[in-house]
Amino acid sequence: MATSFRELPFGVQAVAFVAIGAAIFLIGEYVPGFPIQAVRAQRDSAQKSLDTVNDEVKKLQYYDVQKGQLTADIEAMQKELDTLKSIVPDDKEIDEFIKAMSDSARASNISIRRLTAKPIEPKDYFYEVPFEVAIDGPYFQVVEFFERLSRLSRIINVADLTFTTPSSQYQGGPSPPPFPLRPGTTVFGTFTATTYFTGGAAGPPKPGKPGAGPAKR
Repeated sequence: MATSFRELPFGVQAVAFVAIGAAIFLIGEYVPGFPIQAVRAQRDSAQKSLDTVNDEVKKLQYYDVQKGQLTADIEAMQKELDTLKSIVPDDKEIDEFIKAMSDSARASNISIRRLTAKPIEPKDYFYEVPFEVAIDGPYFQVVEFFERLSRLSRIINVADLTFTTPSSQYQGGPSPPPFPLRPGTTVFGTFTATTYFTGGAAGPPKPGKPGAGPAKR
């Protein structure tokens, strides 16, 4: 005698419901063409996209944390570059060089009688800009002048230094010089003052004579 599903015991109905549900789940999971497969593919694709975005966010977070340090490093390097440019500028800046020499002479209470430019000499990584200089003044003021040159930010080397007395230099003897001397003048000196520049955008100079780089004296 046929029995309806509702007349079956509750336990049998429960088992039947579980079996039917399991069958539906298995069909949806493993049988191609069912909507659940498309949903699963979309979910996997979305998960991969999310993982990629999360990786990018982590990288950006790292750079965001490092931003402060990177900014500080860039500022420090810029200051160092500015300092180096004041020591050995990109261009000749002859006007600034002459002004520095004149200011040092005026502050030391001596006179620059001659400042003659000599040919620029290219070296391996910089250019030499030499000048022939003649000065006079009291001995200790002349010493102070050279001390001031050594303290300038821009490198100025002094070489070929010679000293004589003003009386033996001007007009070859005890005759009065062609210009007034400062009170107490006892020294007349000549020397070569050399400064340097890198050439900047013009590029490195042509290879020159081997030798040490610029250094203060």
